Amino acid sequence: MNRLLPSLLLCLACASGAASAANYTIDANHTQVFFTYDHNGYSHLSARFNQVTGSFDFDPANPAKSSIEVSLPISSLSTGVPRLDTHIASADMLDAAQFPTATFKSSKVTVLGKDHLGVAGDLTIHGVTRPVVFDVHVNSTAPNPMRKMPAAGFDAHAKIKRSDFGVSFMLPGVGDEVALSISMEAGVRKDPAAMPGAAPGAAPAAPTAPATPATKG
Repeated sequence: MNRLLPSLLLCLACASGAASAANYTIDANHTQVFFTYDHNGYSHLSARFNQVTGSFDFDPANPAKSSIEVSLPISSLSTGVPRLDTHIASADMLDAAQFPTATFKSSKVTVLGKDHLGVAGDLTIHGVTRPVVFDVHVNSTAPNPMRKMPAAGFDAHAKIKRSDFGVSFMLPGVGDEVALSISMEAGVRKDPAAMPGAAPGAAPAAPTAPATPATKG
């Protein structure tokens, strides 16, 4: 039961002239992808993916031509209960050994209003691909004040049925509907050699891998 973002999400914006047409890289340290499901009618449990990678193209002059691709390793799923994590990743449910990654690739972006987008695309989970539409709110497209680079951030939501992806274990006791919730930041990385004060001819610094966020619980 996962997804997605759900990477989901996206593409952003219609909003502000502060952003320029560019390719944005998802900031994994400031992005969270959650899913929530009903457990036997007693509680609504949530889990998150601790890793997310992806990028999107965004042109503020024509947001409908934006696009995004997101990837989530199933092994990064965390409920805060290790035994439950192991079970969800097992062949009973997501079968991470056979299907290690969940992905989302947009196919269409529709401007629904100010800072409001509908991002349609293909969500793949458990080796099954289905169409999904994320409801996206653009939070900001202002330059990042600390990194001095173009940045964008948004929240995205969607609901799916896990049975549509071949995950039917414990139905109907454990709910079929899964709510996806993504809050994402992304930025355009600048070449360090082009930054003010860089030594002439300085080579770009090697990228560093993002720290893995701590699991819940």
